[in-house]
Amino acid sequence: MDLIKPLGRQNHTSVTEFVLLGFSIDPKKQSLLFVLGLLVYLLTLAGNLAIIVLVWLDQCLQTPMYFLLGNLSFIEICYTSTTAPKMLWDLLLGDKTISFIGCALQMYFFVTLGGTECLLLLAMAYDRYAAICHPLHYTLLMSQKVCRGLLACSWAIGNINSIINTALVFSLDFCQSNEIDHFLCDIPPLLQLSCSDISVSQLVTFNISGGNMIGAFGLILLSYILIVFSVLKIRTAQGRIKAFSTCVSHLTVVSIFYGTLMYTYLRPSSSHSMEQDRLVAVLYTIITPMLNPLIYSFRNKEVQGAVRRALNKDRWSP
Repeated sequence: MDLIKPLGRQNHTSVTEFVLLGFSIDPKKQSLLFVLGLLVYLLTLAGNLAIIVLVWLDQCLQTPMYFLLGNLSFIEICYTSTTAPKMLWDLLLGDKTISFIGCALQMYFFVTLGGTECLLLLAMAYDRYAAICHPLHYTLLMSQKVCRGLLACSWAIGNINSIINTALVFSLDFCQSNEIDHFLCDIPPLLQLSCSDISVSQLVTFNISGGNMIGAFGLILLSYILIVFSVLKIRTAQGRIKAFSTCVSHLTVVSIFYGTLMYTYLRPSSSHSMEQDRLVAVLYTIITPMLNPLIYSFRNKEVQGAVRRALNKDRWSP
């Protein structure tokens, strides 16, 4: 079956399928990598589903912060599910092909969910800013209407960003090779694969995706600068520690997620190493979604209390 079909007089070709090369490892180790990948994926699903169920069922977690956290867990499940099943399938059966449309859909959902998560993390930073800097007006600043508006804006901007990038990338010609040096259909490896002039696509990607990413990260930094100033005004050391401890989990997630994204998407194309990009992509597509439930539950007394109440309820239920 021909994966690249000639287009005729223009001496160009049309790719009908791509091949995801994935990881350059010994074939004998693929079974081990499959088992590890499957374990991480199942832990990711279990951990994030647990957060969603706890937020939904426990009355003590019916707050704006945990409403946003529940939606973050939903995004993490979808985000890792756009890449992990195909990667595991490739490792198990060695079928590395993906259709042109399948590749476009994977990139669309991947970029949509990544962009939405960027903005949702900004909404969570605003929640911490409102709670610490304006506690008396918190219920007004983070009302149910505001929370839903922030969530809707995150999804809308993430979708618009993804539609533009996906349309630009898949309007290019792929006429030399159909082998993607990655385990997913992402913007940098596809741009490297194209035989068209990619300067416009690179410029738009940097301005739109990079603008959203840097803008959201800048506002998160601003939120935490204001939070630090407010925390320093608290007279007791115990009060300062208690106020800032509510931000530690969010800061950890932001550092990992934004750090890896900026490393991947904001570097000049000449400095891209696919081997490094694959390893970094594993971190923000597979490892971080698994760690987020642990990060938000570790030393979080409200989540731990909700877990204990859920376990006790199941224990005493007939």
